[in-house]
Amino acid sequence: MDTTTMSQSSFNFRLAAVAAACLGLYSTTASAVDWGGYFRTGPGATKKDAARACYGLGGAGLKYRLGNECDFYGEFLLSQGFKADGVEYKANLMTNLYSPGTDTGAGATPLDSSKLGINQMYVEGKGYDIAPEASFWIGKRFYGRADVHIVDTFYVNLSGVGAGVDNISAGGAKLNFAYFRTDGGATNPGSRVNLDLHDLETNPGGKLRVVGTFTNGDFSGGKSGFGLTFQHNQDNVFGLGGGNTLWLQLAQGSAGLDGGFGNLAADSGTRGLRIVESLTWQMGPLGGQAQAMVQQDKDGASGLKTTSSSIGARASYAVTRNLKVLAEAGYSQKKPDGASTQKLAKLTVGPALSTGPGFWNRPELRLYVTTAKWNAAANTAAGAAGVTGIGDGKTTGTSYGAQVEIWF
Repeated sequence: MDTTTMSQSSFNFRLAAVAAACLGLYSTTASAVDWGGYFRTGPGATKKDAARACYGLGGAGLKYRLGNECDFYGEFLLSQGFKADGVEYKANLMTNLYSPGTDTGAGATPLDSSKLGINQMYVEGKGYDIAPEASFWIGKRFYGRADVHIVDTFYVNLSGVGAGVDNISAGGAKLNFAYFRTDGGATNPGSRVNLDLHDLETNPGGKLRVVGTFTNGDFSGGKSGFGLTFQHNQDNVFGLGGGNTLWLQLAQGSAGLDGGFGNLAADSGTRGLRIVESLTWQMGPLGGQAQAMVQQDKDGASGLKTTSSSIGARASYAVTRNLKVLAEAGYSQKKPDGASTQKLAKLTVGPALSTGPGFWNRPELRLYVTTAKWNAAANTAAGAAGVTGIGDGKTTGTSYGAQVEIWF
């Protein structure tokens, strides 16, 4: 996430502009406006004379997030729907606020480290006579995302600025088609096409999704790319009251493993392969989520490979309807060719207050203690500041604090 410094006056101007736009949207037909969002925040500490530390290796799925998020983040969506001559429209605007640390500039602290942005702004329409069941959209949006919550990783993420049509009938399944473009400023221009075939029934309680990605760098030295994702979702696997998701993903050239853009200058020798298994469950008071992930990346220029893997889980036990005990443990490692294997293990425990006993009930107000251990290779890979950013050269650490997480 970009954390470019901006001044107090610039931040205030942008905040006022977005607020005015939101109020203008709201004032047109207040009863039709939907408001939702997500945020996480809370204080934390690691040791005297140091900022709070968090523990993770660089890469997808290699950082377990419970009691291990040092940033402040929120995103807020305003949506207004209306109808015109039988066609249903909806306008969507999502703003976000991010800071890499706890403080977002309240009081006398400047806003130098905070960033206000717009991560969605698009219009979608449905009910056109040419395809009454399909939904058409244009703009900037989150699109086709599928994640493992405990590692805050979207293994499929087709988001961007583009246009598309969703829910085209394809036999017993549905097909989404979208075109995306990236350009402007220092960004090399590129194009991407995504085909997303989903809701394909494969077995009782099971559905298959297949995502194809085609990319091209539209500049001198730009390269093409191809990606393919198979995603299988199974309801109530083993009778555990949750579900299971299995991903098999591959990418070549300038396509990303997540179905988005990769490096638009990467040649055909650049390749990625990933397998992810994620299980969720809810058996009475005991809920949770687990993942196992293996990924291999090959650099087309050097021929060197990097192999990453991770396994971990979070469990939630409801002591009463509103009081839970949370625990999360994870182990990750990363092995680049010609270098030592980076290793990191992390454990978090703590109580939480919630609106209900389920694993997914939010908001959740937590207290936590997090401890981690890693090896010297992980510190070296992270640079002079090491894994934690503190830069003391240690290979163990403990953090504590409070956090709220809510989606609505």
